[in-house]
Amino acid sequence: MKAQPGQKAPLLSVSDWVQGTEVNFDQLLGQVVLVEVFQVNCPGCFLYALPQAVDLHRKYSEHGLAVLGVATAFEDFDKNNLENLTRLAAHGEVVGETLRVLSQQGKLNAGRLPYQIPFPLAMDRLVRHRGEVTDNEIADFIQNRIPDFDRQPKAHQQQIRQQVLNYLQSLDYHAETFELFDLKGTPSHILVDKQGVLRDCAIGPYPKLEAQIQSLLQE
Repeated sequence: MKAQPGQKAPLLSVSDWVQGTEVNFDQLLGQVVLVEVFQVNCPGCFLYALPQAVDLHRKYSEHGLAVLGVATAFEDFDKNNLENLTRLAAHGEVVGETLRVLSQQGKLNAGRLPYQIPFPLAMDRLVRHRGEVTDNEIADFIQNRIPDFDRQPKAHQQQIRQQVLNYLQSLDYHAETFELFDLKGTPSHILVDKQGVLRDCAIGPYPKLEAQIQSLLQE
């Protein structure tokens, strides 16, 4: 069952912790928890979301905020993997499009991040896809991402179904935390309150995040 805002957050499903102590929501009761979900091969994650998470950790970690980073993968599985996450944690090394874009913008020192990510980092649990894509999988994907699907012309609905089928067939792996929280892409964040209740999941740059965290810290 997928996570629902306003209900107790299900535990993160990760395969490896590459930095920090293994931890989960049930061990962080009494703290507000921010989980930054990113892909190693995601320039926007490193331009906006991770620097924001680092800043929030710096400002609020002593006031009851726990920040965690979970690297996921729904594409580019040759780059979004445990090996490259480990290099990121240990040496600040980035790869692929992240390396190209951050280099162009002068954001790196000798090809590496100019800062160390200070909070625990883990790799989402990736499960290799087996078998044929089912009609239910296609229907669930459409329902969660295309709210006006039923209003589309029949011919266009069929095109969408075929596109979704092609996409799902292209996936080598399913990322469990990414799917459990019904995330739509990266960067995304998961926000859990002091009682372990899921309060928000959102994608992309999120300027209201700091205000949300301040409010939850005061509850």
